[in-house]
This record gives sequence, C-alpha cells and structure tokens, in this order.
Amino acid sequence: MALFLLILSLSAGLLLIPFGLPGLWLMVASLGLYGWLDPAHAIGAWTFGIIAALALAAEIAEWVITARATKRAGGSSRGAWWALGGSLVGAVAGVPVPVVGSLIGAFLGAFLGALVAELSLGRDAAGATRAATGAVVGRVVAVGLKVAVGVAIVVLAMAVIVFHASMSRIPH
Repeated sequence: MALFLLILSLSAGLLLIPFGLPGLWLMVASLGLYGWLDPAHAIGAWTFGIIAALALAAEIAEWVITARATKRAGGSSRGAWWALGGSLVGAVAGVPVPVVGSLIGAFLGAFLGALVAELSLGRDAAGATRAATGAVVGRVVAVGLKVAVGVAIVVLAMAVIVFHASMSRIPH
C-alpha cells in the first residue's frame, strides 16, 4: 500500500510542476514519508540527499533561467524580478481555463510582470515587449527543466526501491 501511495504522489508531483506548484517538493516529501512508513524498502540517506539537492538545484535554476532570459532579451533586473513575481501570482490566480489555467496564468504573469516593470522604467513599448517575451521563453525553458528533473527523481527513486526489493528476496 505504501508503494502505491508513493507512486501516486510522485505522479501527482510530476503533474503539478508545469502549473507552477511545488511538485518537486511533494515528491521529496513523499519519498521521506515512504522511508518512514516502509524503512526496509526505502531509499537511503545518500539517495534522499541527492534527490533533495536535485530539487533545490531545479528551483534555483528556474529563477536564474527566467531572470537571465529576461535580461538577455534586453530587460532590466527589475523586469527579471517582476517576471518572477508575476509568474508566481499568475500561477496562483490562474486563468479561467480548465486544467491548464495556472500554467497559462504563470506564463501570462511572467509576461505582464516584466512588461510593467520595463514600462515603469521608461522603456519604449517594443523594448518592454521584447523583454517580457524573453521572460516567458525563460519560464517555458525553466518548466521544461523542472519536469526533466522530476522525471529523473522518479527514475532514480524507483530504481533504488526496486533494487532494494530485489535484494531483500535473495537468500543470505
């Protein structure tokens, strides 16, 4: 039963990532809970540490990629920060579209955040729009990276759990 719940929560975590929700951290917490519920088949402390480090690195990369993409497109530091904030607000507020509303909201929020910030600095509309588009591109790349890290976490965790299960069946 614990393994079924783990697989369910890892799958849910993967589904949450594109919507700007803390799917990676749900996955990390699920693996920790599974270790507590079934210590004989759990991943080890080193594997858990690697998985937590991967999740943290992906979170940091999300912020860095979005900020750099905004700046690369000609945006300012303010535009980069507002793109990040707008993305979070947009993901939470969402758009009234079933299933993908938060995802659209996150991208729209990144665009609007960078656009407003750049316009508030006196940039022309074309330059502000270019920076805002860069913010959205960065956000898309960051989401793709986080999903890839989520898949890597699932593969690593399942491989270790299957390995532990197979080793426990070998007579000593």
